[in-house]
Amino acid sequence: MSLIARSATTADIDAIMAMAEAARPALTNLPADRERLTARLAASEAALAHSVDRPGDEQYVLVVETDEGEVIATATIKALAGAREAYYTYRRETLIHASQQLDVRREVAILSISHEMSHASLLCALATTDHARVDHARHLLRAARLALIARFPERFAPTLFVALSGYRDAGRTPFWDGVGRHFFSRDFDEIHRAASTGSRSFIGEVMPPFPLYLPLLDDQTREAIGRVGDNHVNALGAWQQQGFSLSRHVDLLDGGPLLEASRDYLPRGQWLTVQIGNPPGDGACSDALLIVSQRSGDFRVRVVTKHINERGQCVLDDACARSLSVAVDEPVLVIPFAGTNDVEGLSC
Repeated sequence: MSLIARSATTADIDAIMAMAEAARPALTNLPADRERLTARLAASEAALAHSVDRPGDEQYVLVVETDEGEVIATATIKALAGAREAYYTYRRETLIHASQQLDVRREVAILSISHEMSHASLLCALATTDHARVDHARHLLRAARLALIARFPERFAPTLFVALSGYRDAGRTPFWDGVGRHFFSRDFDEIHRAASTGSRSFIGEVMPPFPLYLPLLDDQTREAIGRVGDNHVNALGAWQQQGFSLSRHVDLLDGGPLLEASRDYLPRGQWLTVQIGNPPGDGACSDALLIVSQRSGDFRVRVVTKHINERGQCVLDDACARSLSVAVDEPVLVIPFAGTNDVEGLSC
């Protein structure tokens, strides 16, 4: 069975709503709110249907669908993380305290509140069903979001980032318990729900603007800074394979890591024309490739293998061409696809 990633429509609301309700822990960027999700899907359709020459308040929602039409995963890109309100993080820094009189020089690690990532594009809201091919769907969605950025670089910021869930220990969130709880007097899950269902401006209103000196924090809190949750260990490695690296920023609520990459250093791919027929078994290219449709209003991505002929054309069989909604001699964007050993679970 093959999978295809495509731009979401309002017709996908039931499937996406079900995934939002089932997500554990709840996803801050995918609220289980039918009205808000419907509005997001409508806005995503509108953004893709219109020309955009710079990133703004757009959100682009993608889904992964099986050959039978079942939607089994979704993910979103926010063109600017802080388009509507500041995106707060803690930024890791070092202060130097020195005294010539006492012959003392100390480098002290601190965390400073920052909204620097407000001007970057955020890859977020990945949710899935419990389908047997869910791991393939996650991998395809990571690649598909980067393919969307490669297809329309003008729509996104020069810096891209992903925020991964922080470390939890037997239901506790050590970073929150050591920092945030002192100012909010609320459990982490309660604040997390508030952040997912409404504005996050309360973070800037309640959290103190002063730096946190790490030596003043307890051991459990310090050890949780930048530590990924057990449910996101695989995602950390997968994003690093895609060219993302750990940034100085961590999540302000749970201390989870942020990974970032430069839009301009990600694979851009090349444009090839489509031929429809039996794919060559011994073509010029035998690697796994992402095939990206060029139509702006109906974005589609699929993985293929051994589909480039000796004339440099992308050869697709009828079923694959139909799933991508492409015709003979139509250009498609072809991007190397790496990071999985089971291409057959994804490809045509």
